[in-house]
Formats: sequence, structure tokens, C-alpha cells
Amino acid sequence: MTQNAPTLSLGPLLFNWPAENMRDFYFRIADEADLDIVYFGEVVCAKRRPFQLPFYEAILERLARGGKQVILSTLQLVMDTKDQQAVADMVAFTGDYLVEANDLSSCAALAGKPHALGPSVNIYNEDTLRYFEGEGATRISLNAELPVDSLQALADVATVDLEVQAFGRAPLAISARCFHARTHGLAKNGCQYVCEKDLDGLAVDTLDDQPFLAVNGLQTLSQAYLCLLEEIPALQDMGIIGLRLSPHSCDMVKVSEIYRARAARRSSATETLEALKAVLNGQPLANGFFHGEEGLKYVASHI
Repeated sequence: MTQNAPTLSLGPLLFNWPAENMRDFYFRIADEADLDIVYFGEVVCAKRRPFQLPFYEAILERLARGGKQVILSTLQLVMDTKDQQAVADMVAFTGDYLVEANDLSSCAALAGKPHALGPSVNIYNEDTLRYFEGEGATRISLNAELPVDSLQALADVATVDLEVQAFGRAPLAISARCFHARTHGLAKNGCQYVCEKDLDGLAVDTLDDQPFLAVNGLQTLSQAYLCLLEEIPALQDMGIIGLRLSPHSCDMVKVSEIYRARAARRSSATETLEALKAVLNGQPLANGFFHGEEGLKYVASHI
């Protein structure tokens, strides 16, 4: 268990926003958001990268000027030589930035070097945690589906900083198939980048019209927004110092302020929860995984 100060981070942008929108978003984050760490890089679909690359240098410079530690995030699914090159490009930055590995091929490329580990690399037990620590991981973001007992067991043996996602749609799966393209009757190779139409992913309901999942290109996420505001003191007490916010099109500067106030225990769970609900304007929240319940549930915390 580490004893470092709590950190608030912004995970990599999962959605396909117009490149100029992405640039402006990160510029505002750099200038206004109360964050310690910003993860940056395309993690879902390598086809999006060419539109984003012209803005990378300016974004990285602006984040550095804003006092944010930048961690570069690799792809979650490496399928061809272009994807391999995208990973190699990120790994090449290890002299200047910490790199977050999001699949096992990235882990292999970064082995022996200090690096971060993303939540798509599943760590479910202590032996796996020790293995990746031995490979050079210095910061590990745990899977959003882990219940509190598993988090506690990992925190008890960790010698590196642990982090959990505390806000945003939870990433559940990724596939070589593009569900977004299929929804519009298009093939993956001719997707026309239709995922750009849904800034926070495309909501998917059950046949009974109940909210269930969200689709983001190759990725499946929860439809409800993961929210661990009430659980922050419990996470801190067990030694998990990192709170990760996943970017969405809502006011992420305000979201960061809400989580910072709760992490610093300047505001109560009730106050911060109501403030977050106001920002999200009716979007459902969930924390079921943490409490060992169905992930889409929201369980009032008694921890």
C-alpha cells in the first residue's frame, strides 16, 4: 500500500470528437481544470489518429504549461501493422513521458521500463499485480468492474500507485468489429467515421426499452456514468490514491472541481453528488460493481 498524496487524473478521450473540438477541450483542461495527471492518446480506433496528430504537439505543450503530468496512452486492441506502428510511436516517447500500456503487446514493448498500466489490462489477483510491478509498472489503473473486496486485496500488497475510474461511462469490452458502423449499415473499412455523430457514445437499450449499454466504435461501455463520489473516503482509506475521470462532453472542468472537493473532504457526499447530477442533467449514475452488485445499479454507500 502506498502512502502518497491523492491524485486526480483525466483518462484518455475514448470518443471520436472533431479534431478541433478535441484540441479546444484539452486547451481548456490545461488552463482551467484542477487535475494532476492527463492521459492522452487514441486508445479505441487507430483510424482516428491521422485527424488528431496535427494537434498533438500543441496539446502536449499546453498541458505541460498548465502544470499537468502527461501520460501517453496506447491502443487497447492492436490488430495490424499500422496499429503496431501506433504503439511503437508511443513507446518511442518513453524518454519524455510515462506511457500507459493498454494491451499485452504494449506491455511487452514497455517491459523493463517505467510505465503505467491501463484498466483494459485485467488485474484480478495479487500475483498478477506483482508480475506487472516486476515488469516495470509504476502506476496501475484497475478494472472498473472490481468489487471493493478485490480492490482492498490488491491495495494491501501493492508497492506502486493504484488508480480507479471514479467518473464516466465504464469501458466494458472492445472488439475487432465496429458496432457503430454496423448500426449505420456500413462496413468497418468504409465506416465514414460515423462514431463522430455521438460525442459520448451511442446509447443502446434492451428490447424492453431499458437503458443498458453504449457503443463507441469498436468499444462497448456502460450507458450509466460510473460515479464513486460516495466511495472516495473508503478508497483513500484502503490506500488507492488515484481517481480517474473519463472525458465526456459535459463540463469536465466542473466535474474535476466536484471530485477535488470530495477528495479533499471539503464537501460532503450529498453536496458533491447533487452538484454532479446538475452537471449531467439527468444522466443515470452507477456504482454497482464496487458494491458487488450489477454494474448498472446505483447503491447508496454505507462504507
